[in-house]
Amino acid sequence: MKFQVAAGILATALFTGDNVHAFSFVPGRSSIIAVTPSNKGINNNKNGRNTRSSSLVMKDDNNAKFSFANLFTGEGAASAAATRALRSSATLEPHPSQRDHINPLNALYPPNKKSIEESAASSSTPPLPFHPAVQSGVLSNGFSYVFLPNRSPPNRFEAHLQVFSGSSDELEPQQGIAHLTEHVAYMGSRKRERLFGTGSQTNAYTDFHHTVFYAACPTVSPNTGTFGGGPQPMLPMALDALCDVMEARCDPSRIEKERQAVLSEMTMVNTIEYRVECQILSTLHRENRLAKRFPIGKESLIQKWNRDDVKTWHRTHYRPDNVLLYVVGDLDPEYVQQTIEDKFGHLTAEKQGSEIALEELKPQASDLADAVVGGTLKQRQSWHYPPVRHDFCVVEGVKDLLDDQTEFLETGDLEVVEKKNGGDDAG
Repeated sequence: MKFQVAAGILATALFTGDNVHAFSFVPGRSSIIAVTPSNKGINNNKNGRNTRSSSLVMKDDNNAKFSFANLFTGEGAASAAATRALRSSATLEPHPSQRDHINPLNALYPPNKKSIEESAASSSTPPLPFHPAVQSGVLSNGFSYVFLPNRSPPNRFEAHLQVFSGSSDELEPQQGIAHLTEHVAYMGSRKRERLFGTGSQTNAYTDFHHTVFYAACPTVSPNTGTFGGGPQPMLPMALDALCDVMEARCDPSRIEKERQAVLSEMTMVNTIEYRVECQILSTLHRENRLAKRFPIGKESLIQKWNRDDVKTWHRTHYRPDNVLLYVVGDLDPEYVQQTIEDKFGHLTAEKQGSEIALEELKPQASDLADAVVGGTLKQRQSWHYPPVRHDFCVVEGVKDLLDDQTEFLETGDLEVVEKKNGGDDAG
């Protein structure tokens, strides 16, 4: 309970901004997918291996290719390792999905925090105060983190790695792959296994707008743990496990195991209550991607994916500028900061992009990043909102592209579309 209060303090600061003028219905975890009849979130306690398939709402045998016609419907110093990685990435191509955007720390982003504190004295309406003990920062590779010292309960800490990509970021042929990749990255981590027998708890879950991995651990391993040689600090091992998620190997054998686990979950959530909830959410979000991107995905697609598909999704979205690490617990702030730099400083978006297996999906991922980040609420307010694109806020140029794609689907005549736009476009 004390950890929940501490996490609430962090969430309040992260969600607070100066210019939030819009509103949006954001479903709670009880509005998403159930792994058990009483739990409506994909909170993976990955034990089930039932291989029955579903023939109901999650099954879709439509093999149509992805098109833009339905795209929107429905500062801290780096470690030596980070410096070496950044130098080696100078020869790599830019990541196709990386864009300039506000920092996910929001008000806790150091420059923003300083500006808010300086303007508070002259403001007639002072902003919400910051917790005096909160520490936050950004590594040179774009990796953001926030730490809140909390000594209740003593000798414990939690670390949560939030990836700002969920089911609503999936392309048409990727529906359900965010959830499958979470399984593969989490269950395939050998470093996570080092936490067994230490009194630690780990898990992961996928939502519409993010994927989260976490570890709740003692600050020091017990003598009866799996290590030998006496107690050892647990923070490096916990962060090793979370960093391992960022560098998942995507082994074919692991993909096959987790495919069966996901298909088993699909049969478990396929209840009348779930289907009614899907219809309600589809109606509430009929103008945006949430209506067509439920985290459980489509069975026909899940059955077909191979290593290249999973690795492409992982390397597209699991990059340092697209994640945020939360740490709360009975730890020294300087020690936490140094450990974060040591463990995550070597990651680069360019390296992740160079390992995208399916080259043909790079342009589509790039176009989606433009649509989601460029000129939207997500860019101007916070990365804590799902990528929503309403009909009334489509930026200039994107609507024309959508109209062209729709016309091509309806007529099948590409020449008509090209002539209307003044000839063939080499791009």
